[in-house]
Amino acid sequence: MMNNLRDKTVDLSYLHIDADAKIHYQMDIPTLVEKAVKHGEGVLVEGGALAADTGNFTGRAPKDRFIVLDEITRDSVDWGEVNQPIEKEVYDALFKKVGEYMSKKTLYVRDVAACANPMYQISIRVITETAYQSIFANNMFIRTGKLKTTQTPEWSILAAPYFFANPTQDGVPSSNFVFINFTEKVILIAGTGYTGEIKKGIFSVLNFILPHHKNVLSMHCSANIGKKGDTALFFGLSGTGKTTLSSDHDRFLIGDDEHGWGEASIFNFEGGCYAKCVNLDPEKEPEIHKAVRFGALLENINLFEGTRTPNYEDVRKTENTRVAYPIEHIEGSVRSGQGGLPDNIFFLTADAFGVLPPVSLLTTEQAMYHFISGYTAKVAGTEVGVTEPKMVFSPCFGQAFIPLHPSVYAELLGEKLKSRKINVWLINTGWIAGPYGIGRRINLTYTRAIVRAALNGQLKHSPFKTHPVFGLSYPTACPSVPDAILDPEKTWAESEAYYSQANKLALAFIVNFKRYEQGVSNEIKRGAPRVFAY
Repeated sequence: MMNNLRDKTVDLSYLHIDADAKIHYQMDIPTLVEKAVKHGEGVLVEGGALAADTGNFTGRAPKDRFIVLDEITRDSVDWGEVNQPIEKEVYDALFKKVGEYMSKKTLYVRDVAACANPMYQISIRVITETAYQSIFANNMFIRTGKLKTTQTPEWSILAAPYFFANPTQDGVPSSNFVFINFTEKVILIAGTGYTGEIKKGIFSVLNFILPHHKNVLSMHCSANIGKKGDTALFFGLSGTGKTTLSSDHDRFLIGDDEHGWGEASIFNFEGGCYAKCVNLDPEKEPEIHKAVRFGALLENINLFEGTRTPNYEDVRKTENTRVAYPIEHIEGSVRSGQGGLPDNIFFLTADAFGVLPPVSLLTTEQAMYHFISGYTAKVAGTEVGVTEPKMVFSPCFGQAFIPLHPSVYAELLGEKLKSRKINVWLINTGWIAGPYGIGRRINLTYTRAIVRAALNGQLKHSPFKTHPVFGLSYPTACPSVPDAILDPEKTWAESEAYYSQANKLALAFIVNFKRYEQGVSNEIKRGAPRVFAY
């Protein structure tokens, strides 16, 4: 490691940063913490973590994220509301302005990497104007000292939270922006101190280069390994239980958010975790709670008045409170960041309409279809303005970060599923016996038992039925789970009401999928639901 090196000469001229800029290179974490406290970026809290405030932005600003339009991206990026183009001339002008701005600042430079598998690893240089952002880069990426200071990394990130664009002069809609340039291999972040932009910028890069050039499936999922060496993947949007269900004291965590599926392994893109800490409880999430110690970075939390004790229930600033820490802070984590090819894959959905079975075993066609659909439901209280269940479809369970058409990822998933025997399970962590407000959310104890039975092979030996609307094959018995809750129709008081709701959800799937049909194979389309005449 090179964490004890500082004030080294690093050539940043390729980033429009001149040689006279004061640079702290690979500064060790204790010194970075001192710098952050000295400059008012954060405070030390009980347990030793640094608590920092990211400013006006406590989350990503997706409408201010752009991809530079050039020869590499013009015909390959899936342009639209998510992947917005920016002209190279606009990028060039702001790139130069940010470089000139940072030349006058004290900078923190950190050389790290992404992708635990050496075959696919990329070097990254993160240049920030705050110490806490450098701590974040250290915690979230793979800590490596392989890059010489005279070398140019494969990718560079400039994070300038206090540089603000002039929209009328600079050709951007807001004073803050994120630019990704795939030709120059630069991510430019300005006007926002939210560190998630750094993390998700590189994730977007990997989602472009790995499937496009390396035949690697990039995935927004958590991954763990059992004691017998079996690997499992957990996909799911916020509120579906991805972190909860992948955290198991009988299994070992590879990573909690971003992974690649290569020729011979599943590998973590990152070297740390970026966990939500709203309502963090040592009883319910002991691993995360123990990880909040010296070296960890808390973001936007409030303290109990007159103390240095975090109040994780206080969400006056934001519900998106976070903690970033090296994966070594998790006891039993897989230090190599790699595991074997998966034996089981779980798609998690919190169905607030009470329609989907608690567990279903998907065919390859259904797996690809549901992967593109990425369905869950938001319920009242999860988002401002949401007063009743709201369907959400996020392709590949990560729409905000995929530059290519969703079919690229789905087809690659299909190829990998066909290459070996893999079970793909659709798990409903949402409602049964009726929709939200009438039915009840399935007990977490039962969901854990379902996942456990799937992992140990017991669930496949159960009798199965086929759902008449979604065509899903679901078991009618599972150890430690009452048979009565496994058949969704039987949990409802009236079959007619159940099928009315099931048809409503099926139509929503069908309507949503129309936007992807043009680039999707007939094989994937066969995984769609059918409206049921009852």
